[in-house]
Amino acid sequence: MKNLFELLRKDKKLVIGLMSGTSVDGIDAAIVEISGHGLETEVDLIAFETFPFPSGVPQRILALCQPDTGRVDDICEMNFYIGHLFAEAVKHILQKSGMRAGDIDLIGSHGQTIHHLPGDPNTVSKTRSLERSGKRGDGNGHETSNEPYRTARNIKKPATLQIGEPAVIAHETGIPTIADFRVADMAAGGQGAPLVSYPDYLLFHNSTKTVGLLNIGGIANLTVLPADGSIDSVCAADTGPGNMCIDAVITEITQGSEHYDKAGKRAARGTPHQRLIDEWLEHPFFHLSPPKTTGREMFGHTYTMECLETCRKHKLSDNDCIATLTELTVQTITGYIELFITGQNPIDVLYVSGGGVHNQTIMRRLGELLSNTAVEPVDNSGISADAKEAIAFAILANETLHGNAGNLPSATGASVRKILGKLVLP
Repeated sequence: MKNLFELLRKDKKLVIGLMSGTSVDGIDAAIVEISGHGLETEVDLIAFETFPFPSGVPQRILALCQPDTGRVDDICEMNFYIGHLFAEAVKHILQKSGMRAGDIDLIGSHGQTIHHLPGDPNTVSKTRSLERSGKRGDGNGHETSNEPYRTARNIKKPATLQIGEPAVIAHETGIPTIADFRVADMAAGGQGAPLVSYPDYLLFHNSTKTVGLLNIGGIANLTVLPADGSIDSVCAADTGPGNMCIDAVITEITQGSEHYDKAGKRAARGTPHQRLIDEWLEHPFFHLSPPKTTGREMFGHTYTMECLETCRKHKLSDNDCIATLTELTVQTITGYIELFITGQNPIDVLYVSGGGVHNQTIMRRLGELLSNTAVEPVDNSGISADAKEAIAFAILANETLHGNAGNLPSATGASVRKILGKLVLP
């Protein structure tokens, strides 16, 4: 193992970023050469690979996310098992790249989120009023299950849990590992997300253009960098469901034979039901001002199955249902931009990353609704769309190593900037 003081003195470091998102479709691993730190940061992507989870693992992870099925012994076991899988991803990408563990200076691992409770008081208060009124809270007027809100009702303090034990990663690879990035921000009153906003600023801030960075994973999040703006001018938030609801409906209607809408082809063959979308857009989350964050706790399986049931009550075809949920994703993104961004900092170019960048229906509709903005895959900027979040956690690990704060209070709502993550030595 390299001495940490030696690492700090190096002009360039090789860092592996590891990420598994709310879509639970695999582990993203990126080998990144990082020069400098802070505002002097420069990155060069050496290698990237997504390693699918073994059969049955996504289902086990998703079961942990449900309050009724997430047993503490299962969580405990999966924390170490996912750590082993992350370590295997490191070994695989090293082998494919012809590199050795000794070549790598540091690992930054986001881990796998299984529960995230930001505890925003506006969300909780609105949820309580909806529960008292007997409404589910998604605007459709049906008195159905309140499961996504039942947990929020009892929150005393914000909390979050990512599994994928970093001690296992460090031991199995022999590489210093920094992980558990969200908790320091939440300890300072932040929502623990989005954390990619700081790397976004380091990589994309522009002196003449206002740049938007939209990541469409299970949840969609947007960072806005005003032209020639300071780091304190950054605005970021989750906008709502990204691929999460679409993927869940595809899995349900195909009985598990498909898990996502490849290239958005099913949505393209369907017709969105705008009246349903308008009702769903009444959900209180969409009207909360940033900073805000969300996850499966609000837009997960229960929420999606209720949307699917509503579609079937309206006798929508499968493709019409997929088109409707796809359009919901698009309109929650564009609605957020219209409500909270356009009046202050109209976005000149919107770079899109995450799985949603491959959904041609989403990309087409974003371009149509944001007619005054150039909507482009982030690849056009020279950064890989698929690798972007793994690169971000490599950068955050490097910042932590150098004692630099990695959160942005304007994005997360934290009271102060914080050094993120916990360092585990092999």
